Amino acid sequence: MEIFDRREFDGHELVVFGHDSASSLRAIIAIHSTALGPAAGGCRMWPYATTGEAVADVLRLSRGMSYKNAMAELPFGGGKAVIIGDSRKAKSAELLQAFGRLVDSLSGRYITAEDVGTTTADMANVARATRFVSGLGAAPGQAGGDPGPKTALGVHLGIKAAVKFRLGRSDLKGIRIAIQGLGGVGHHLCGLLAAEGAELFVADVRPAAVHKACEQFKAHPVAVQEVLGLDVDVLAPCALGGVLDAQSIPRLRARVVAGAANNQLAQGQDGNALQAAGILYAPDYVINAGGIISVAREYHRAGSEAQVIADIQAIPARLTEIFERARRENRTTNEVADEMARERLARRPRALVA
Repeated sequence: MEIFDRREFDGHELVVFGHDSASSLRAIIAIHSTALGPAAGGCRMWPYATTGEAVADVLRLSRGMSYKNAMAELPFGGGKAVIIGDSRKAKSAELLQAFGRLVDSLSGRYITAEDVGTTTADMANVARATRFVSGLGAAPGQAGGDPGPKTALGVHLGIKAAVKFRLGRSDLKGIRIAIQGLGGVGHHLCGLLAAEGAELFVADVRPAAVHKACEQFKAHPVAVQEVLGLDVDVLAPCALGGVLDAQSIPRLRARVVAGAANNQLAQGQDGNALQAAGILYAPDYVINAGGIISVAREYHRAGSEAQVIADIQAIPARLTEIFERARRENRTTNEVADEMARERLARRPRALVA
């Protein structure tokens, strides 16, 4: 496997493979950039079919974290970790502590937190082996804890900004929104959108998650294979990445794509197809930054939950700046966002103020 030659490698500073035979840990940590501070990004646990698949995912996620942290003006670089395995079957306290030792071996160059397949409780186990971890429990009013609801809040506010820009609506009442994926972020997002009167269409590979959302939020159930092609105002991908590609984009009937999933575009040029179809795309690493904003304040012990929310409320303005610049320059939103992120990576990091 020629890692240096992979399209996803993109100048990564460090890629570490970790194995612990006693716990069956197989993990990869990718550090894309430490230009703005230690690399920070969550740990995903997923049953990848091949090691190559895991490498491609962690590299793309790691670069996305560099851009996400830069756009959110956080004193973090970009990194990510993946554990190869089924989180429902292979997870154990021993495996998580072994992963913590792998993180600790990097001496603070990488800071981990939860992601798909890992939880706040898992991070507590990781924290037994390293202090370079965030997304732990937090006392009421303090910054920190499960970052999922904070990610959902940022996506909710970002959807409102995109709807205002593309549809000219300042509210969500009656807006038809399809949510693909009802995990820790997608379910919370449904609650926020339903509270504003949006009409929800939900899909997930887990029937129980769909049933719960329909019961709680009066959502309409949709088959997983049909959700991308629904005739809705907004499509919110909140599962895994790579869902927008040459096969799926021609099926889209939404006028806005704005969701929590990382790396929604299979390739950068897929942004051109969205633009040609008249679909406004909210770059994923800008709209879904709420979780890492919470993680940053928790890790640096810089402020309260109220300050986290205040930071997240800056997401709509960042998105609107991207939308306006893309329209003005006749460019795709993902191209504009990438350029802005690279510009910020070249600047001095900004310290968080309590």
